[in-house]
Amino acid sequence: MTSLPLPPRDLASQPLRTIEVAPAKLYRISRYGSGEPFFGRSASNRFDDPSRVKARRYGTCYLGLSLEVAIAETVLHDEMPVKGRFEVAAAEIETRYCARFKGNPLVLIDLTGAALKSMVGSSAISTIVPYDIPQRWSRALARHPVCADGLLYMSRHVNSERAVVVFDRASAKLGEPTYSRLPDTKGALRALLNLRVSASFA
Repeated sequence: MTSLPLPPRDLASQPLRTIEVAPAKLYRISRYGSGEPFFGRSASNRFDDPSRVKARRYGTCYLGLSLEVAIAETVLHDEMPVKGRFEVAAAEIETRYCARFKGNPLVLIDLTGAALKSMVGSSAISTIVPYDIPQRWSRALARHPVCADGLLYMSRHVNSERAVVVFDRASAKLGEPTYSRLPDTKGALRALLNLRVSASFA
């Protein structure tokens, strides 16, 4: 038995808690110094649109509310610690970029705390794998009459902090991004140290 229920049929009639988040508070890690915000339609990530026809899917863009979350959810997503540390190839850090935004406030459905408990019953929506049920929740919430710009949820990889997924209909709210190489980004060294990351040059 799964620990995460399917979205109820009457979800559209239920009130949802929303929260405004300024894009300036968000961080996105990318392999590219252009092309952001990028909205994927692969149906392979936690809150992607699971529609069978790719052309009919809404796009999703994932961001962190801290640089630490953004790094953990990308650079370290598939890594496992060894003796309490992550050793990653230096190129995995040196070739990444951090995109920042200065657009208009995003209206996000709150999938944290008491709001999440009353909607879903547990925090499994942020942790369960595979992603088929969270994706169905994403689609149901995207269709909710509140017409939110995306979802606010707890990061699976830094479970004391929050992450954000933005639906492509809100792309204009993010505005034009600015980029910095990840090693040159303010706070990157501290975030990497907190995550206990060591760069390997071998």
